[in-house]
Amino acid sequence: MLTYFLIIFVVALALAPLGHFLPSKRQREVARMREYAAVHGLFVEYRDVPARAGGSVPSAVPKREVIYYGKRLPHRRGSAVETGAWVSAQEGWYCVGRRLPVPPQLRELPANIVAASVDQSSCGVYWMESEGEEGVEHIKQILEHWSEALSR
Repeated sequence: MLTYFLIIFVVALALAPLGHFLPSKRQREVARMREYAAVHGLFVEYRDVPARAGGSVPSAVPKREVIYYGKRLPHRRGSAVETGAWVSAQEGWYCVGRRLPVPPQLRELPANIVAASVDQSSCGVYWMESEGEEGVEHIKQILEHWSEALSR
């Protein structure tokens, strides 16, 4: 009997390090959200959160775990898209860098969105992936409306 217990103990001890390679519940949730975003026309990438003119990121913005969910803009031969970045604060949205009006689509975003930006190739939001697939769907709808407005 003691021999069987010893064998089970040694096998369990040998297999224990493999448990570190299994994804956590949070990692599986993030993977589902990113897959949902990709399947529905968004792309996900790591980008630095837009900073103020002096290079400082607002203190309310966490430096880790912020990721960019973006929507590609169709290529335009005519006029270029005006680039800009906005950060969410308790008082509302404000522009960083040049003074640009806040796009009306940003007012529809959930409170957990940290920032938003638009450049020549995409428009998107910076967030901490905390709302699940429902949050990704809401972001997708808003980014689609925003990209349509920018394409006009």
